[in-house]
Amino acid sequence: MQHGRAARYANRTFTLVYLTILLLVPLGLILYRTFSPGVGAFLDSMSSPAAISAINLSLLIVAIVVPLNVVFGVVIALALARGTWRGRAIVQAVVDLPFAISPVIVGVSLILVWGVDGWFGFLADWGIQIIFAVPGMVLATIFVTLPFVVREVEPVLREIGVEQEEAAATLGASAWQTFLRITLPAIRWGLGYGVILTVARSLGEFGAVIMVSSNQPGVSQSLTLLVYGRHQQGNEYGAYTASTMLMLIALVALVFMTVLARRKDAA
Repeated sequence: MQHGRAARYANRTFTLVYLTILLLVPLGLILYRTFSPGVGAFLDSMSSPAAISAINLSLLIVAIVVPLNVVFGVVIALALARGTWRGRAIVQAVVDLPFAISPVIVGVSLILVWGVDGWFGFLADWGIQIIFAVPGMVLATIFVTLPFVVREVEPVLREIGVEQEEAAATLGASAWQTFLRITLPAIRWGLGYGVILTVARSLGEFGAVIMVSSNQPGVSQSLTLLVYGRHQQGNEYGAYTASTMLMLIALVALVFMTVLARRKDAA
């Protein structure tokens, strides 16, 4: 009994020490250096034109990426969960590809496809710039966030089965009515969780985005690129404030995830 209790205490102590050294201390130092000059200095740093533009661009990317990933993520999840067909294993692997490869490779691949010398480089001749502009940042973010909705919704679809959907079809409901009244309410918790994960990853993505962005303030500089740009320019305090802004947004997403998980468990 005492040996088991000692093992539990040792496990908890090790976990707390590990998380403190790895996460809490570095984040705490950033917060300390951000707010040590005062809240006013933080607000001044984050109210500059470059900072406001970076925040707006990050939110714009989220506003584009999330709806697209919701639509295509649900469609892919339905295809993977509702049957067996040739090539299904390949699609499963492709969905998990963003987890396996470096985001930098994603950026390079997008340049090869959408760059001036790529397959669709002719778009630049028509005045449509993809790479080193906002569209390229959106494409990169879509790629790295693709799996979240799929991997949250697919297990839920497998769990609920097809009995209710088949019953609705038997009663004369169309496929769209069945989806809206049966399938969508059943997957709402998994879908919501996938959306929050997508938002968090979209806001924090750096590796893929920096490869396809010009990183020009006010043009194609997101919050993560603002942190990098200020650090490169020697503006350490500006980098701390931008990092803190990202952490605050991530904290909001974490709160939503926690509330959603509790509501899911209560339901």
